[in-house]
Order: sequence, then C-alpha cells, then structure tokens
Amino acid sequence: MQTKSTQPDDNIHSLMQDMGKRARTASSQLAEAKNEQKDMALAQAAICLRERTAQLIEQNEKDLEYGRQKGLDPAMLDRLRLDAKRIEAMAVGLETICTIPDPVNKILEEWDRPNGLTLQRVSVPIGVIGMIYESRPNVTADAAALCIKSGNAVILRAGSECLNSALAIADCLHHGLKLAGLPSDAVQLVPTRDRAAVGEMLTMTDMIDVIIPRGGKSLTKRIQDESRVPTILHLDGNCHTYIHKAADVNMARDILLNAKMRRVGICGATESLLVDAEIAPKILPVLVEALVKSGCVVRGDAASQKIDSRIEKASDDDWYTEYLAAIISVKIIAGEQEAINHINHYGSHHTDAIITLDTSAARKFLREVDSAIVMHNTSTQFADGGEFGFGAEIGISTGKLHARGPVGAQQLTTYKYVVHGNGQIRP
Repeated sequence: MQTKSTQPDDNIHSLMQDMGKRARTASSQLAEAKNEQKDMALAQAAICLRERTAQLIEQNEKDLEYGRQKGLDPAMLDRLRLDAKRIEAMAVGLETICTIPDPVNKILEEWDRPNGLTLQRVSVPIGVIGMIYESRPNVTADAAALCIKSGNAVILRAGSECLNSALAIADCLHHGLKLAGLPSDAVQLVPTRDRAAVGEMLTMTDMIDVIIPRGGKSLTKRIQDESRVPTILHLDGNCHTYIHKAADVNMARDILLNAKMRRVGICGATESLLVDAEIAPKILPVLVEALVKSGCVVRGDAASQKIDSRIEKASDDDWYTEYLAAIISVKIIAGEQEAINHINHYGSHHTDAIITLDTSAARKFLREVDSAIVMHNTSTQFADGGEFGFGAEIGISTGKLHARGPVGAQQLTTYKYVVHGNGQIRP
C-alpha cells in the first residue's frame, strides 16, 4: 500500500528539489513577517482545525486502518489516533504559541567596545527546517506552528501511517497562512509514502538548514548515518524514576503510577524504576501493587523478586529498553551514587526523576545525572514543551549542541552579530 505523489511529477528527486526551492523562497518572506501576522496564521489555523474536526477524524480513520493492516501494536495505534479531544488540544496548542513573545529579532546581548563600536547579538530564524517524524499526526501542527512562530519555513515528512491525517492538518495551516498574507509554501508536507523522499531530504544541504527526526531508533539511526544536513536529534526515552530512601511513600506511589501509566506510549513515560535498598522492603510492594492493578507488567532483578513474587525476572536488555508499553523494569540499588551511575550508563539522556524529601540528595542527583531534563518529586510525563510553557515542542533534544530538552520556538532560532560604528577603521 503506497500512496503516490499528488504532484504531477512522480520523480522523487524533482519533487523534493521543487519543495526545497519553494521553502527557501518562503523562508525569506517569513523571516520578515510581523509577529501579528504569524499569530494570525496560527489563530486561523486553530479555528480551521475545530471546524474540520469531522473531516480530520475521517482521514485519521484511513490511517488507523492502514496501521492495523501493517500490524501496529496498540501503543502505536494510540499515538496515531485522533479524536475530538486531541484535535481540540492541537488547536489550543496553536493558540498558546500565539501568546509566546516573538523569538525573532530579539537583542540577546549588547555591549560597547573602547573604540566606540556597539555590538549586539540578535536572534534570527534558522531558515528551512526539515522535520521527519513517525505516527503522531499532532506533530504536524506542533512542528509547523513552532516554525511559523520562529520565522522558519518547514518541510514535513510524516510517517507513512499518518499521511492522510497530516495532509488534512497541513491544509488547515495553509488556510491560516493565506488569511494572514503569508506564503503557504512556508509549510510543505511531502505528499508521498515513498521512503526515497527521506533520502533526498538528507542530502539537500543547499535548501534545508537542519533536520529534526522524531521517531524510533531505526529512523534516528538512519538519519545519524546518512544525513549530510546538520541534525537536532530526538532519541528514545528510556526514562527513570528513582525512589530515594527519604521518599514519601504515598507521593512516590502516585508519581510513579502517573509517570508510567498515564500514557505508556510517549517518550516521557518512565520505563525503569530504581529503589533504594534501605526502603525497598517497605515501599516496593506498595509500588508493585499499584502498577499491577493498573495493568503493568513488572520485571526486576533478583533482589526485587525476593521482596515481591509478582515481579518477573529482568534480562540485561531490560535496563536499556524503552518499552512504550505497560511494562517497567525495577532494580534495587545502594544509594544515590549507584542510581546516578546506573542512569548515566543505561539511560538515553532524556528525562530522569528522583523522589525524595532529602534536598541534599536531590541536588546531587540533579547535578550529576547527564540528561536533558532532570526532575525532583514530579512525574517524568511533564517532559513536554507544552508543560514547559513553550506552547508545544518539535521534539525533545537529547544532544548537547544548539538545543537540549524540549525544542520550542526559541530553540528554532540562531543568532547573528550586529556591529554599529561611526566611522571606525581597524589600525
């Protein structure tokens, strides 16, 4: 089942070259747009999403059927699914982005030199963003909206499973752009399931300034191996919740249950549980009871199995695994340093949390865990750009260069130096 390009020319190379040229032209126009125009485009797109709820659900059902035929598991189908509530959340996300201050043309720093020169570091759009993602239709709205807000054009390559939904969402964004007097080419969605389009994007160094992947390990590895365009990587979320010996039992139970089971298929879901040996006999049965009652399979080391017989034996692979399902691994450890070492070794540098009333232990954990997001006494499921006040996110960057953590509109800008003089020449 492959959807052919809706463009007259089915040649993927020609298609992508044409999209790249149009995106580059649109990026120049969007970079000069007033913030009021950008906000109007997003507000009108939000209205369009609400008005077309029935049509969006109809297109999404085609994608769900395609996903079922491909044999997608329940977690992946949940990621793919749109309903009225999720469409409303997309619309609210667009409106929230409107409330964010314009991240472009901000003077980030300013200083004077002894020779009278005045220097400024000013935020500017990156240019053209290439977004490659899987399964989640809402990424179409989030990514496009953040790019519009930050003055960037975007080429979106949605996963084959969500192509119909993504095209319908992109059409709402085009509607908003046109009403705001902005080029609809600022948001383009690759209209084919052909994987050759991804390969083309990875070589378009003169048209795309940065590639952002959002998907599974196979997608990320391909982009790491093949891309000639700079990338902002969104790696898997093997997130940990560490129950310190000074944790409150009820707080730990409630946070863990939310962190694991609120939505098991998102990258911020806790996949591994670490419990201090000193508190394990008391707290682990409480935690396991809550998890098992909610339908979660618990796999653990020998020490945890001795405490609770409902825990299945974990393999070495479990410590590395992002399940994206109702499964969690548990390990008994001997204090915060071992917990930190375990997370830094097995984790994916995404999001990790400590539950404790000991502020000293919390400070050590937050300082030494090498992850994009570290948390104290809260659920890892708050690892989300919307929850950070960014309106939405284009992904969670687990790298260390340019952007780290939720990538919102501000993180989609770069900067240039502006130098003001009054006739100075260098001796």
